[in-house]
Amino acid sequence: MTSDTPARLLQLLSLLQTPREWPGSELSERLGVSRRTVRRDIDRLRELGYPVQASRGAEGGYRLVAGKAMPPLVLDDEEAVAIAVGLRAGAGHAVEGVDEASVRALAKLEQVLPGRLRHRVATLQAATTPLTSGDGARIAPETLTVMASTIAGGERLRFAYRSKDGTPSRRLTEPYRLVSTGRRWYLVAYDLEREDWRTFRVDRITEPFATGARFTPRELPTGSAAEYLRQSMYRRQETYAFEVTFAAPAEVVAARLPPWLGPPEPLDDLNCRLRGTTSDSVAWLAVRLALLDLPFTVQGPAELVAHIRTLGERLSRAAEG
Repeated sequence: MTSDTPARLLQLLSLLQTPREWPGSELSERLGVSRRTVRRDIDRLRELGYPVQASRGAEGGYRLVAGKAMPPLVLDDEEAVAIAVGLRAGAGHAVEGVDEASVRALAKLEQVLPGRLRHRVATLQAATTPLTSGDGARIAPETLTVMASTIAGGERLRFAYRSKDGTPSRRLTEPYRLVSTGRRWYLVAYDLEREDWRTFRVDRITEPFATGARFTPRELPTGSAAEYLRQSMYRRQETYAFEVTFAAPAEVVAARLPPWLGPPEPLDDLNCRLRGTTSDSVAWLAVRLALLDLPFTVQGPAELVAHIRTLGERLSRAAEG
């Protein structure tokens, strides 16, 4: 019999998080308490925000359903390891769609992960080789989680940095946001020694250290970290303008486009146009447009038109072969 009420509630919650309906008699047997106690414990979980649904009938059953808010989850060892491995793999390779929220989740999970499970996670990740693009830079997940923790806590961050030409330096910053471009992670931060905003490629950062010194976040020169990064990259790199029309509604195209390419402009209910500038290679933009799986026509530049044509011919030959 589980006499400790908090421990029993956690055990009950762990059972209910299995996607099935639990008869009251089975829960009573599993927990070693009366069915009346089970009902009281169910009421306590509801008071804590867990949406437990009860079914009518002689046997009566309970199951956890979707609610209005996300309550805390109870994970067993295997589930915790699986989630940590997945988050570490995605964070370490800047997979598109894995953004700062995912890194914050990883930071929270690894903060409470027991040492024996940390070892299992590290062993599993070391034994797997992900398929990534050739120019994708690998990043230690610990680097991202340290940064995410300092951003969330408003804590100054110190680290070693290697510039594009290989020049080493030490930086003391007020970290603002982590931004993923789909291939790389960037840190947007205020550099205290240079007294200005800077963007740092995370794969060039080593020895990140949370100083413990708190700060009040400054206001960015632009509205968002993503916009600041975009403008910063354009200032440093050669860019070119492009124009593409899609035979699809603007909202459909917008849902599939990476945000740094900008929003599409509706032409009518069934067509839209995307105009903007990018520093990505013509080859990368061509592949990115093809991956949208939507009919499109490239108006310019001529180099992009030619690359799309060559890419199409190459894929057609591969299919015929």
